[in-house]
Amino acid sequence: MNGPGIRRAAMRLVVPLAAIALAAACTGSRKPASVAETTATPAAPVKTVTPPATPAGAQLRWLTAELARLPMSDAQVRAHFDEAFLAQVSPAALNQSLEAVIRIDLLSIQVSQPTTLVANVLAGGGERAQIWLDVDSHGLISWLRVSPAITGPVPATWAGVDSALRAVAPRVRLLVAKVGNGSCQPVHGIDPGTAAPLGSAFKLYVLDALGEAVAAGKVRWDQPLTVTEQVKGLPPGELQTEPTGTQVPVLDAAGKMISLSDNTAADMLISLLGRSSVEASLTTAGMASPAMNLPFLTTREIYVLKLHQWPTLAKRFIAADESGRRALLASVVDRAPLPTLAEAGAWTTPRDIDSLEYFGSASDLCRAYASLAALDRRPGLSPIGRVLSVNDDGLQLDPARWKTTWFKGGSEPGALSLAYLATTRAGQSYAVTVLAEDPSQPLGDDAIPAIVSAVKGAFTLAARG
Repeated sequence: MNGPGIRRAAMRLVVPLAAIALAAACTGSRKPASVAETTATPAAPVKTVTPPATPAGAQLRWLTAELARLPMSDAQVRAHFDEAFLAQVSPAALNQSLEAVIRIDLLSIQVSQPTTLVANVLAGGGERAQIWLDVDSHGLISWLRVSPAITGPVPATWAGVDSALRAVAPRVRLLVAKVGNGSCQPVHGIDPGTAAPLGSAFKLYVLDALGEAVAAGKVRWDQPLTVTEQVKGLPPGELQTEPTGTQVPVLDAAGKMISLSDNTAADMLISLLGRSSVEASLTTAGMASPAMNLPFLTTREIYVLKLHQWPTLAKRFIAADESGRRALLASVVDRAPLPTLAEAGAWTTPRDIDSLEYFGSASDLCRAYASLAALDRRPGLSPIGRVLSVNDDGLQLDPARWKTTWFKGGSEPGALSLAYLATTRAGQSYAVTVLAEDPSQPLGDDAIPAIVSAVKGAFTLAARG
């Protein structure tokens, strides 16, 4: 799940009430040009590429043209964005968010699929950025994100990395490690063994359980899953907007679970695999204290506990032992109605993040990546790596040195996790995992940019040896 406290996308738990995430470097106000600026020698022409001939590419082509003549009319917006998006972002809010972007020059395509496009662009006043656009089954935009490629000063020392992270929250955990042969060799850390809230990073364990099931012949990547009313959850994601009865292949659900942090996709996969299988993956993927996550909750269940009859139901669950919690899920939580978007939107401050969440340490997340990397190398399991590589959350490591980046993150008010695994062109993998929390108040809007910059510095330092 991704709680409503985060305003960037798709790692993560995105704000349920915001399907668009426009990061500060692309949407902040820009100062008027000075006389010297207006008379300077023009920069060299930007070499651009053309959007692909796909439904997602067609919408990016349209959006690029419209940015030059904002504002868009309500009719234009409604002709190009789906109902679920517009239920969360009005045409007026969309226009306001896009005003500072002004234009998009398409530099390169990072991911091109029929319904998903991730591209590197030159946006607004010349900032390099990443644009992520997703369309639904009708070709309408269901997800839009513009985020800066460089989010702030990149620390050049370990002391700088630590200082940047400690400024984000009162509790911060970090592990930087060399990953290989199914294990993590620590390079640097801040309290890496202490468990903290994971948010949607728990979906790494669902993916691990899925890989094991495929390897055992119990599940196929092309096996169809059906969207039902019982499994539909709250955003982020897309599958909750699909008509009941819609079928999607397991691989598509896995891709949406990781790249879009689709909660409905995660719950569909947990239902397919069985709660016990995902619980077993906590151990096989190297979690030090898996009992902290028993019973393993679906995103629907945790939203019910955080929103339904708050805080009465949550207190009952927290006070119960494992068997009591399982009984409460069956008798009350799983029978409760799905909370509304309005209820989710009212959740803006931390709610029991130390006792009602998914939990793990920075070291646990590294070991989960080591397990997934080992699975990815097995015959028939390479889709694991492809799924994890779709969204790098705007980290954009130097492609001359790094060939792949895996990412998953998560959040809710007061808690944030960002976990990366990147592999150099020489074939050495490194993990950088960060957990930040503040039980008393939401983390600031600058938390993610600060963490991403620190992570970028950490990868550079680790690769230097």
